Amino acid sequence: MVDDVDRALITQLQRDATQSYATLASAVGLSAGSAHERVRKLRERGVIRRSTVDVDPAAVGRGVSAFVLVSADSWMGDAPTRDALVAIPEIQEAHIIAGAASLLVKIRTATTEDLQAALRRIFGVDGVTGTQAMVVLETFFERPVSVVEKPDKPRPVDARPRPDPSRQTE
Repeated sequence: MVDDVDRALITQLQRDATQSYATLASAVGLSAGSAHERVRKLRERGVIRRSTVDVDPAAVGRGVSAFVLVSADSWMGDAPTRDALVAIPEIQEAHIIAGAASLLVKIRTATTEDLQAALRRIFGVDGVTGTQAMVVLETFFERPVSVVEKPDKPRPVDARPRPDPSRQTE
């Protein structure tokens, strides 16, 4: 489990993973050594899986995005299926799902022709019986996993007036 200090460290690292431990420590109220040790432990426990950069897909020739539902005639949650999907470099994510389809994959390509070629390779995976691609027209946002323990929820507005107990008369 992570505590509030760990959550603060993770939030800071999600904003900028290149910041120094001194800067990170200052932001969360620790010494640089303590921040370094906590981050080391978060990595060791697998809470922080990796540090990466956020790249604009269109700027690197991957402007076409699609989510693809993959149907199958058998269970797709095995190592051969995973390995076959990992071998298709255009696939960014692959998820076993519940519902009419067996898998949901996210694909990024340069062109729709490249998307079609990736779909053909997916269709060639053993057990796949069909695909349904949904091409992304625009992405409003993508966000990292939030480490806020209990996110603020909008409170419903109650339109009914409530009596003021200090003004009640008998």
